[in-house]
Amino acid sequence: MSKHTLAVAVAATIVATAQVTWSDAAWARGTKQHHVREGTTTVHRSRGADGLTDRTTTGPNGKTQSVDRYRGADGVVDSTTTGPNGGTTTVDRSRNADGTIDASITRTKP
Repeated sequence: MSKHTLAVAVAATIVATAQVTWSDAAWARGTKQHHVREGTTTVHRSRGADGLTDRTTTGPNGKTQSVDRYRGADGVVDSTTTGPNGGTTTVDRSRNADGTIDASITRTKP
């Protein structure tokens, strides 16, 4: 192997390594570090009698959040959410005469 061939091979290796390192650094710049809690989160979905999907989520600490969706008298979907600490959020939607939908959100703290 000649000196020229060896020099070209070394240069090609350095360039390839530099490109991989640079692309990894560019990718990491746009991401954020997230800490994941130990444990498992379980999501249980069920179809209610009204045909809408209700959801219960149990977190890694055993606390649950439930979302109950139901159809109001005017046909739009309303929901009640109970949080893991006991607070509730009720979303009451109503349909206007022109077809637009308004939402009234009521929150109660535990």
